Amino acid sequence: MQSVDRAITVMEILAQRGEAGVSEVAAEIDVHKSTAFRLLGALESRGLVEQAGERGKYRLGFGIVRLAGAVTGRIDITQQGRPICERLAEELGETVNIAVMQEHYAINLYQVRGPGAITAHNWVGQLTPLHATSSGKILLAHLPAEERAALLTRAGLKKVTPHTITARTKLEKDLAAVRERGYSLTREELEIGLHAMAAPVRDRDGNVIAALSASGPAYRLTERRMHGLSPVLLKGAEEISHRMGFLG
Repeated sequence: MQSVDRAITVMEILAQRGEAGVSEVAAEIDVHKSTAFRLLGALESRGLVEQAGERGKYRLGFGIVRLAGAVTGRIDITQQGRPICERLAEELGETVNIAVMQEHYAINLYQVRGPGAITAHNWVGQLTPLHATSSGKILLAHLPAEERAALLTRAGLKKVTPHTITARTKLEKDLAAVRERGYSLTREELEIGLHAMAAPVRDRDGNVIAALSASGPAYRLTERRMHGLSPVLLKGAEEISHRMGFLG
C-alpha cells in the first residue's frame, strides 16, 4: 500500500509542477533517489509518466488520458443530465436516476428525488444487478447478443425477490420487448414494493451508454401508470442523448 500511495503522490507532484527530476521527486516524497527512480520507472512502463526529452525530467504520460477517458463520459452524462433529471422528478413526482454499466452491475451516478419521494432510498454509487433493475435491463438489452450472454454467464441470475426473472429464456424475451417498445419495466424485481422504468441514453454514435430511470412505490407507480408516463421518460432520455451529441 505504501508503494501505491507513493506512486499516486508522484503523479500528483508531476501534475502540479508539470515536470520534475528524480532528485526533486525523491525529496518531495522523502525517499532515496533509487526508490524514486524505481517508482518513476514503474509508472513509465505503464505510460503514466514519460521522460521529457534528454534532461532527466519526467512528466505525466498519455496513459493518464486513457484512464481519464473511462470516467469523463460518465461525468458528462451527469452534467448534461442534471437539469433534465430535476425537471422529470418534479413532473413525474418520482425518484429519477442516471445509471451506467460497471462490470456486471448497473451503478447509479446521479439521483433526484421527486416531491412524492421524500423517503426514497439513495441509490447513488450503489451497484445493482442488471437483470433485476430497469436501468440494467436497458443496458443489457442493447448489448450485442454474444457479449450479453457472456456477461450473464459470469454474473448469474440471482433471485433478489420472488419476482426477479431468473430464467435466461424469460429474460431474453423481456429484453426483446424492451428493444421493441424502447423502455424497460421492473415490478418488484429488486425490492418488494418498488416499481421502476428506464429509457436509453445514447452517445453521438448512437451507442447506449446510460439509462435514465424513474422509480417509486408499486401502489403509486403502477404498471399502467408507467406505460402512460413512458413518453415523458423517453423524451427526457432523448434530450440527454442530444446533449451528448446524438443527432438521431
